[in-house]
Amino acid sequence: MNEKVTLLRLLDRLDEAFEIANQALRQARFTGDRQDFVLCRIRRAQVMQFQAKLEEAASELTQCVLESETHEWNLTAAFARETRGKVHFEQDDLDGALADFTAAVFLRDKSGASPDELESALIAVAVVESFIGERRALR
Repeated sequence: MNEKVTLLRLLDRLDEAFEIANQALRQARFTGDRQDFVLCRIRRAQVMQFQAKLEEAASELTQCVLESETHEWNLTAAFARETRGKVHFEQDDLDGALADFTAAVFLRDKSGASPDELESALIAVAVVESFIGERRALR
């Protein structure tokens, strides 16, 4: 179901993606473990982000970050942080985005991720830093 959510989101079939994401969430709640449940919540929040429900997505992702970091599910926490960083970026909260992307790099590195796996978060850090630098130059 989670793959279907991702594919529908990428095809811009967001209403269908949200419906399937809710089904996956219900299924994970009853049959999966807590980490699977958090991963489903992150994917649903991604759909909300694409639906421009940024406040709802940020709130959902904050809960995912808290739970995954509490349980030291580092890769799940990195996924939640990177996703929330994208939401912050869309909300024009560059400091929040930078904090999340930096934390995602740290969490992935702590988990022994390869340089390729770190690359997306490192690129996000560089992009946000450049935007912050441009803003400072304009002041």
